[in-house]
Amino acid sequence: MELAYKSIIELKKLIDNWETSSEEIWKYFNSRAQNLDSDLHAFNSFNETWFQKSDNILSWIPLWIKDIFCESWIPTTASSNMLKEFVPPYDATLISKLKEAWMSSLWKCNMDEFAMGSSGENSAFASTINPHGTNRIPGGSSSGSAAAVAAWLVPASLGTDTGGSIRQPASMCGVIGFKPSYWRNSRFWVMPMASSLDTPGTFTLTVQDAALLYDIMNGEDTNESSSLPGKDSIDSKIWDSQNLKWIKVWVPKEYFEEGLDTEVKEQIQNSISEMKKLWAEIIDISLPMTKFAVAAYYIICPAEVMTNLARLDGIRYGHNSQLPNNGVDEIYLHNRGEGLGSEPQRRSILGSYVLSAGFYDAYFKKAAQIRTRIIEDFNKAFESVDVIVWPVAPSVAWKLGQNSEDPLKMYLEDAYTIPASLAGLPGISIPCGFATSADEEKTKLPVWLQILAPRLEEQKLFQVSYVLEQALNLREKMIPEKYKV
Repeated sequence: MELAYKSIIELKKLIDNWETSSEEIWKYFNSRAQNLDSDLHAFNSFNETWFQKSDNILSWIPLWIKDIFCESWIPTTASSNMLKEFVPPYDATLISKLKEAWMSSLWKCNMDEFAMGSSGENSAFASTINPHGTNRIPGGSSSGSAAAVAAWLVPASLGTDTGGSIRQPASMCGVIGFKPSYWRNSRFWVMPMASSLDTPGTFTLTVQDAALLYDIMNGEDTNESSSLPGKDSIDSKIWDSQNLKWIKVWVPKEYFEEGLDTEVKEQIQNSISEMKKLWAEIIDISLPMTKFAVAAYYIICPAEVMTNLARLDGIRYGHNSQLPNNGVDEIYLHNRGEGLGSEPQRRSILGSYVLSAGFYDAYFKKAAQIRTRIIEDFNKAFESVDVIVWPVAPSVAWKLGQNSEDPLKMYLEDAYTIPASLAGLPGISIPCGFATSADEEKTKLPVWLQILAPRLEEQKLFQVSYVLEQALNLREKMIPEKYKV
């Protein structure tokens, strides 16, 4: 197979066997990205530094980085005009860990501005395109990270997942999207959106690659209060698993009812049937509180967005308008009006409203209580089962512009990913087939299954998803025709 189709583990094996070099790999992916990104708009900036060969874990195999992870002396903009000139003098903790494993960071990936969006259309610079269709959204907010891996421009990339921003674009584009438990990966110097929800993770071609990067990235960070002590090291024995015997799989009925596209539902159910063939025990249970998850999330998230974006006023940080003003109110109005797009503005206003003195108890406090009930629902469920499965999204990737004028409809697209985010659960999106879009074009687009595990049970998640991945064997079928070598 061409280098484009190789996973990180496969590329490392080629280097170790002297069949290629880290320099050849770097030049190959650099050239491929330079030649093909004009149709995708997956990248915001490029790091031209290449490092010499090393025998360490990543051997300078290139990774693409969502433009929200600070990297020393590399522009980091969060795809916002507010930070378009920002060049941090420091690395995020996760970037430092990857550099210690001899990662080569190439491109900074496009994204929805400050990670706010579900479609990749909210970037201040350009809308990323789904590699599977010239007029399809790639999902968001980690749009460029997902599209770059899906187009086989890079073997892996980093993203963040706040309400589904890794799992959902992974599903739309047809790659493996992994979100660890909230406390596993450090958020230090990853630009915050909603601090109690933001979770850094990865896009890869295989489950094993996701586990490899997780093994490097996870662990305690004393700079961050939410970081857990110790490190979760992957046991290589999980890759010996051949079946799902003794695994109890829960299929919540709430996620297979009204709102789920018929063909998407069929593909998900086929994957569940495959799990049954692999000797998994399928159990139907209910998650009654998760129906309130979207409402709770879109109170908690904007409240935290408002708090985190408050510092970006153009005085302390961010874009400073050159328009004349008549006082501090106009300074703020010009700076933030020019620097922030419509979605960050919308969420900041909503966050200010739900945190205001007259509405805090009615909205934010109540949403926090619902979040606790959702966590209790999951805890009770995991007393009886090992993993939970349901769709990642109710439909395949929709057309560019189709939902952009209807924020409520856009928010509802996150209904299947938000519950796990509120509960801090680890989750992964893996391929299960294709479904036809419901519009007049009738385009065949990827469908992916979401697997969730209990808090801090990443190894169980990897084991189950790996066995199913091997059984379905859809990796090469997910190559977009346009990007085949």
